[in-house]
Amino acid sequence: MTRIALTLSILLLLIACKTPEARKPVRKLSGSFINESISRNKKLAAYEEAKIQRIIDTDSTHQYISSTNGFWYYYTKKDTISTVTPKFGDVVNFNYDVSKLDGTIIYHQSEIDTITYAIDKEELFFGLREGLKLMKAGEVVTFLFPSYQAYGYYGDDHKIGTNVPLITEVTLHRITKEN
Repeated sequence: MTRIALTLSILLLLIACKTPEARKPVRKLSGSFINESISRNKKLAAYEEAKIQRIIDTDSTHQYISSTNGFWYYYTKKDTISTVTPKFGDVVNFNYDVSKLDGTIIYHQSEIDTITYAIDKEELFFGLREGLKLMKAGEVVTFLFPSYQAYGYYGDDHKIGTNVPLITEVTLHRITKEN
């Protein structure tokens, strides 16, 4: 009986002490997820920009301006005298409406209190942050933002969903220069 146990122990020891084999690497292209994501986002941006361009092409009542930041806008009320626009740290007071591209209102000015915002010092979605820098006190401007300029992939956790391009009408009431 001890001879059998000894033989089994030696046999088990030999099997257990086998030289480990090298694992073969899983072949996966580096950055493939990122490349797929970039491709998907480019297609989405092109689709949204084409929708916005169709709106612009069919609207003969407004003169649209293409911003260097990737959104479009037109003036409903324009100040042609003042040259003062907000800069970093200046405080602005404004109201705005938010709609989908089809005109469905998401937020109305009556739902959103007048906002006091320090330029580039507080949270605000990118397109609106850049759009405010183009405005003068008293102006009313309508912006068309692709989703990547607005709330993008995450939405706003309330009424704006994932990848929703927006139309935003902004009324800038006051600019207070930073001291």
